[in-house]
Amino acid sequence: MSDEETGAERRRLEGEFLLAVRRAGSIMQLLGQVSADRIGINATDLNCLNLVALTGHMTAGDLAKQTGLSTASITGVLDRLEEGGFVRRVRDPHDRRRVIVELGGGAGLREVGSTFAPVVKAWRATAADYSDDELRLLLEFQGKLEEIMRSQLARLRGDGEAPPATG
Repeated sequence: MSDEETGAERRRLEGEFLLAVRRAGSIMQLLGQVSADRIGINATDLNCLNLVALTGHMTAGDLAKQTGLSTASITGVLDRLEEGGFVRRVRDPHDRRRVIVELGGGAGLREVGSTFAPVVKAWRATAADYSDDELRLLLEFQGKLEEIMRSQLARLRGDGEAPPATG
């Protein structure tokens, strides 16, 4: 294969991969919306719940910063999530002015689990088809993709600061 053909093949593969990432992103947004509907919350609330779940706990201010929502909007989100038993708010023992958000133990979380359990099961079945080295490569690429998305999020928000990684 000539250098020109190799270059053309590389551009084709990169283009196909970019489209695959875009499709996956769109499908993930749609899945999030349908899942939120099934769970009985809205997509923004589900996204906030996911951010709390990824970290285990965070301050309300940190959640506002990560999502780009105002603190007033986050208060509304947390009111709804707390009422549904998804999260609870506790005072920071080191600074009583701060509120820490952590996962609650309500029935709502069980609905989240049953909604996403088939996704996790299917993902694990797919991951079983790959070697550990292949999974490490995919994880490395996913990490780089996340860095790109965080950087672009910061750029679009105009704050120059990427939200912190939650994983």
